[in-house]
Amino acid sequence: MKAIVIGGGIGGMSTAIALEKAGFETAVYEAVKEIKPVGAAISVWPNGVKCLNALGMKEAIRTLGGNMAYMAYNDFATGATLTRFSLSPLVQQVGEFPYPVARAELQAMLIDTYGRERIHFGKRVVQVEQNEHGVIATFEDNSQACGDFLIAADGTHSVIRHYVLEEKLTRRYAGYVNWNGLVEVDEDIAPANQWTTFVGEGKRVSLMPVSGNRFYFFFDVPLPKGLAEDRLTLKEDLRGYFSGWAEPVQKLIAAINPDTTNRVEIHDIEPFSRFVKGRVALLGDAAHSTTPDIGQGGCAAMEDAVVLASTLAAHSLGIEDALLRYQARRVERVKDLVLKARRRCDVTHGKDPAATAAWYHSLKTETGERVLAGMCETIEGGPFG
Repeated sequence: MKAIVIGGGIGGMSTAIALEKAGFETAVYEAVKEIKPVGAAISVWPNGVKCLNALGMKEAIRTLGGNMAYMAYNDFATGATLTRFSLSPLVQQVGEFPYPVARAELQAMLIDTYGRERIHFGKRVVQVEQNEHGVIATFEDNSQACGDFLIAADGTHSVIRHYVLEEKLTRRYAGYVNWNGLVEVDEDIAPANQWTTFVGEGKRVSLMPVSGNRFYFFFDVPLPKGLAEDRLTLKEDLRGYFSGWAEPVQKLIAAINPDTTNRVEIHDIEPFSRFVKGRVALLGDAAHSTTPDIGQGGCAAMEDAVVLASTLAAHSLGIEDALLRYQARRVERVKDLVLKARRRCDVTHGKDPAATAAWYHSLKTETGERVLAGMCETIEGGPFG
């Protein structure tokens, strides 16, 4: 039984690895000639870590992950700590650590686990056809791939989503721009073992430790789409948006390298409930494109992969039946994640100024229980509890 996997990102590679562990033959086709991950780093929360553990990468993910032992929110103007608490209760409840990791290193780990030489690069899919015997994918170079079923992990701009849904979906602008990158740890900016976030004015500046004595950083600013901003104006732009913010924020802006800092207009897609058409199934961002506000986009793709493989392995009523069972197991879970991220996005970025002000005020009395309870609920909704 052979699976065609379209997309060599986190979702596609996790899927190929999971399917092979379940006894399926796979072939991976990636549109670009060389994968350059979008975004500097990613939060792999314990639900995602458990998926990677189950796929045989338990030690590898620990090597890549930063030591994120604490979480803190700081006032934007003074830099004073509003709340700080240990993540140990979360680890104890869910049974695994969170690991912020450099996205390129996570991608390389997945590709190396599968086998880089086995991936077909430079294969942009343009058409999918199927019959009762299998699926044929046609690529831009007129080559074709045949398999018993096809998994579309071709991202938020998925070509195959249109084939499955028989309609085009419009991406929704979330209302803010995110700058992200990696910088050497400087404890004058933030502690090396803490997720630190400065909040105010509907904006945020956040730092997470990753391996190699580095911080993953990001800046969020509510802005209109399509501004003429690029790497040439990046530091000047950030200094303007964060004028009057605390000294650690100014030090961070001074330390970043514009050439390796990404500027992204953040979008999501309204949740939908059809992931499957016959022998073709959507997975990852192709099925549930979300904002990064609860850090679950990559984790949800990893969950998709392990659920898909286990469902296909456990059922014997045929591929189409098993894919529909995968859909049934994932639709409500990922809808919940997309909408949770959207709600968090709106509060964080000042869509309702009164709600955002109330959140800032609540942080002054936050002891960690409420924040961690929300995180645990999200994590424990995954396939490994």
